[in-house]
Amino acid sequence: MDALALLVVFGLLLLVVWVVTEPLRGGPQALEARELSERQDLAAARDAKYREIRDAELDQQTGKLSEADWKVLDRQLRAEAVDILHRLDELER
Repeated sequence: MDALALLVVFGLLLLVVWVVTEPLRGGPQALEARELSERQDLAAARDAKYREIRDAELDQQTGKLSEADWKVLDRQLRAEAVDILHRLDELER
């Protein structure tokens, strides 16, 4: 009976290890899918940031933002856009 219990425990342990390591066993296709998803997310973030920059420019031109406020906001938005572009470049390498 002890050998059977030991065999059952060993089988359960193997099952747990198999389930826990599933994400690591995805292989190259899983890695490519994650990279593609990250690229798509960054491209969407880049496009959204560009829209924010254009919206801020329009707000400044229509008088909704003062020149000083717009310069601060523009500098911040462009720095965020550059960061996104750098991250996209890193994925392309």
